[in-house]
Amino acid sequence: MSRPSDLIQGTLDLLILKTISHGPVHGWAIAKRIQQVSNDVLLVQQGSLYPALHRLEQQGWITAETKPSASGRVAKFYALTPAGQKQLEHELNQWERLSAAIALVVEPA
Repeated sequence: MSRPSDLIQGTLDLLILKTISHGPVHGWAIAKRIQQVSNDVLLVQQGSLYPALHRLEQQGWITAETKPSASGRVAKFYALTPAGQKQLEHELNQWERLSAAIALVVEPA
């Protein structure tokens, strides 16, 4: 198995918004979901995740509600706002443009 990749700068917001779009989830579960879906290629460190969640909340793209988790511990659960849904759509469009442009450069002509 290869070493987990560092996230391309600017993609963390997209990954978080996409993960939260499936329903309210706490921070640790966001990181685990991204890791699982990416087949252990993408690992989001707490030092990156929680500042990003705080920033997204300040921008009004997500909300946070403190409540007990399945384990019984109190955790912040994050949910997408309508503005966050619009931002997710914008981020997805930007990602599609970027990945298509990169593919043009790296794929054989």
